[in-house]
Amino acid sequence: MNKLYYGDNNYIMEKKLAPASIDLVYLDPPFNSNRNYNLMYSNMTGQPVPEQVEAFCDAWTMDEEKESVARTIPVLLREIGVDDEYIEFWKLWMNSLRRVNSPLMAYLIYMVPRLCRMKRVLKQTGSIYLHCDSTASHYLKIMMDGIFGHKNFRNEIIWRRTNAKSLASKRFPQNHDTILFYTCSEKATFNKQYLPHSEEYVNKFYKYTDEQSGRIYRLADLTNPNKDRPNLTYEFLGVTRVWRWTKERMEEAYRAGLVVQKKPGAVPCLKRYLDEQKGNAVDDIWSDIKCIQANSKERLGYPTQKPVDLLKRIIAASSNPGDTVFDPFCGCGTTVYAAQALDRKWIGCDIAILAIKLVRDKLREDYTLAEGRDFIVDGIPNSVDSARELAEHDRFQFQHWIVERVGGFPMLKKTADKGIDGRLYFDTKDGLMEMVLSVKSGSVKPADVRDLRGVLERESTAKMAGFLCIQPPTRAMRHEAASAGLYDCGGNSYPRIQILTVSEIIEDRKIFNTPTALRSRVDSGQMAIGFDW
Repeated sequence: MNKLYYGDNNYIMEKKLAPASIDLVYLDPPFNSNRNYNLMYSNMTGQPVPEQVEAFCDAWTMDEEKESVARTIPVLLREIGVDDEYIEFWKLWMNSLRRVNSPLMAYLIYMVPRLCRMKRVLKQTGSIYLHCDSTASHYLKIMMDGIFGHKNFRNEIIWRRTNAKSLASKRFPQNHDTILFYTCSEKATFNKQYLPHSEEYVNKFYKYTDEQSGRIYRLADLTNPNKDRPNLTYEFLGVTRVWRWTKERMEEAYRAGLVVQKKPGAVPCLKRYLDEQKGNAVDDIWSDIKCIQANSKERLGYPTQKPVDLLKRIIAASSNPGDTVFDPFCGCGTTVYAAQALDRKWIGCDIAILAIKLVRDKLREDYTLAEGRDFIVDGIPNSVDSARELAEHDRFQFQHWIVERVGGFPMLKKTADKGIDGRLYFDTKDGLMEMVLSVKSGSVKPADVRDLRGVLERESTAKMAGFLCIQPPTRAMRHEAASAGLYDCGGNSYPRIQILTVSEIIEDRKIFNTPTALRSRVDSGQMAIGFDW
């Protein structure tokens, strides 16, 4: 069945997807995650994103976690059959990048394990299309050469996404993306794609109309460019030439009305009907598919949204009806919609619950698909037990989920920012204020609340603090929270420190008691950003 996965695609590919189960992978991986998430939040909720939002910060910095991942990469590369010479090259290259471009190194360390797992889930007849720009395309190509094999490189596709802007004064304007196309083997599926002939071309060459059928045609040459073909040299309609066809085939075509002679002694020609021509073969420069315009009905407000026609071309070229298409960074779901339209099975995955909600709602409303019958959503907790299960296998993803679930901005880094796991913003008469959020997925104690109180006292812009947990808080913890006092705003008072459990959030649909928060509310304000899971 078609599936939408909420979670880190690295975990999804390792634990949820079977080896050699996917026919086609398309990915448009993030680079500027801060910009992408903030724009997505603003466009999808209709709410402004505070300038001081730092929750979704730049992930591409080297830290202990990425250092640990870097040490596992040689093992992952060997598991998928990469030779030792390339692995040694990888080590030397990473050491060089560490000195000259640490953020790029961090990004590649993020990408390589995922590309390895994409190789694992692809069939031998499968293909992968990696969409990127000039920021890291050349580095990613080197990674793809090592993982999928240079011999399996097929194309560097240039998508001219927009007309050139005149803003650049010290370089040529940038107006294209790069799509790296690799296969898993020589047996990979490929269906040649064509574009219709241009009107100018048709008017220039297709000058004739069949009197009986009314079909438009042109006259094509029947002579053979190779003049040394004795077996194809003969007289036909009074003209001796080296022909493309045998005499028997030529006579058969003549009887069928496909070969014409304009006048006696003229070289016979072939009728080539316009409606039988496939058109011009699509090459590796795609300028006919435009980016999504501001007033387009297709536009969903997602900052990196690609046009459905772009994905339809990729899917039609490298898969067949009934095949399975996988997008590990599905975002607003363009790959999913294109696959659905072309009768492919699909799997989409995203780490942002906002993205999963958008795709799910569009599938329901625009494609009249029923969740549970036509597709399933996997990974979003809908009970205390499923939340606990998420926390056990991925503590960070649990933290990400619960912060978004209450309408906040989660930290992108997997290490807490001085005790802050997320932030929630709200408007007051004095301007924009924030609530700092702390998440505990395990056991809890009064000291945790005292620590959060210390964070609240330290943060100058924070007026309140929220404590999110799975385990019910003790009486001592609630006493500790109450002792932090009240925050007065607009004639109302709010507890400065508030505690919410997973049970209260899911079963009772509780949210934090704050002044007007920067989030869209439904059901009389009882559900953050409209989530109904």
